[in-house]
Amino acid sequence: MPNCLRHAGFFLGLPFALASMVITMFITVFIFIFMPLAWTLCCCCSCCCPYHKMREVVKILATIHLYVVGWFTCDPLWSSEPVKENRPDDVVGMAPQLSPPLPITAIGSKNSSSPISLTVLAGLTKRSFTYQELVIATNNFSAVNLLGEGGFSHVYKGTLSNGTEAAIKRLKDTSKQTDVEFMKEADILSLVHHRHLVSLIGCCISEGNWLLVCEYVPNKTLKFHLHDREQPTLAWKDRFRIALDSAKGLAYLHEDCQPRVIHRDIKAANILLDHSFRAKIADFGIAKHFSDEKTHISTVVKGTHGYLSPEYVSTGKLTDKSDVFSYGVLLLELITGRRPVHLADWARPLLKQALEDGKYDVLVDPFLESYYNPIELERMVACAYACLYHSASLRPSMSQVICLSFTHHIPFFVMIDHVPLLVNCLLLTHHYVDPPNH
Repeated sequence: MPNCLRHAGFFLGLPFALASMVITMFITVFIFIFMPLAWTLCCCCSCCCPYHKMREVVKILATIHLYVVGWFTCDPLWSSEPVKENRPDDVVGMAPQLSPPLPITAIGSKNSSSPISLTVLAGLTKRSFTYQELVIATNNFSAVNLLGEGGFSHVYKGTLSNGTEAAIKRLKDTSKQTDVEFMKEADILSLVHHRHLVSLIGCCISEGNWLLVCEYVPNKTLKFHLHDREQPTLAWKDRFRIALDSAKGLAYLHEDCQPRVIHRDIKAANILLDHSFRAKIADFGIAKHFSDEKTHISTVVKGTHGYLSPEYVSTGKLTDKSDVFSYGVLLLELITGRRPVHLADWARPLLKQALEDGKYDVLVDPFLESYYNPIELERMVACAYACLYHSASLRPSMSQVICLSFTHHIPFFVMIDHVPLLVNCLLLTHHYVDPPNH
C-alpha cells in the first residue's frame, strides 16, 4: 500500500480514536468518582431519612454500581446477586435436602433390657449401646467422671469399648416431657454435621434409662474460661477464634441445614472448647426445626436469662434472629469479660458511643489490658451492636455476621443492609500478642 494512503488513513481515523478515548475516560471517571460520592451521600443522609427508604435507595445504587463495573471489566464475578457459599472447609457432611426428619424409631419397650436402635433422617443409623456398656464406660456413673449437670440430665465422661472418649448424657428421670426432649435432641444431633457442632455417636434406651452418647470436647466450656478467675485470662486471639467458630456453627444451623434449626439456648455454657480453643456448639435439648415457609414459631419461652431476645420474651414468637440476639450477648461476654445478666442493656449505649468515637477501652475486658487487636475489637463491637437491635428485622443473619465482621472479603450485597453501621469496617490483620496470666 502506498505511504500516502497509509498516512491518510491514520489522520482520518485519529479523531475517532481520540473521541473514543475521551468517552471511555469520561465513563471511567463517572464510575469511580460519582458512584462513591453517591454511596457517601447515602450514608450521610441515613440519619435524616427513614431507614426503609434509604435501604431501597442504597440497594438500587449498589445494583447499578455492580452491573456497570462488571460490564466494563467483563468480570463474571461482579454480580448483584449474593453468592451462596458451601464453606467446604467447615462442613463435614451436609445432610441431604429432604423432608423434615422422621421420628426416632424405637424397637422394643421402654422397660426392655435390650438396647433400642436409632433410625433417623437420610438413613443415618447411630450406634445403639446397651446400658451395661455405658455403666462400664463411666465406671458406674462415678462422680469423678461427672462433667456437668442440667435441669433434666447429668453429663459424664466415658471411655467406650473401642477406646473412644465420649460425653454421656443421662436423663435424671423419665417423664413424658423429658422423653420428648430426649427424642428431639437425638433427632437434631443426628441431622446436623458440622465441625463447630457437637456430634452424636449413639444412644441407649434400656431398662428405663435414657442416654445420649456424644462427642467428647476436652477443654470445658467458654463460661469456665471466661468467668472462673482462677483460670488464666483467655487470650484475645482465642476469643476472636471462638466468636468466629460459633458464628459458623450457627450459620450452618440457620441456613445450610435442612430443615433449618433454631438452637434457642446459645450461651457461654453451651460453647465447648477443645485444647486448641476451637469452639463447638452443644446442648440441643430445646432446639426447634423451622421451614422456609414459616416466619416464626410460637412456643413457650425457654432459654437462659440474659440471652433471650426481647421479642421472644414478650410474644413467644421464635425466629432465627432470636439466636442472633443471643449470639450478640455472647460477643459482649467475649469483649467485656462480664456475666450475661443485664449485660445487653448496660452495653448497648456504650457500644453506640464507642462506634461513634472510635474508642473502645471502656468496653474491653480489663484483664486483657492492651493485649488485643484493635481492628478486630472494632469489628466485634460493630457486630455485637448490630446483633442486639431491639427490632429483629434489623439484625443481620449469621452469614452476614461472618462476612461483615470476620472475613477479608466484604461483599456489597451484604453491606447494603447495614451501610450506616458497618460500611467503614476495615480488613482484618492477624498480629496477636498473648496476654499475661492472672
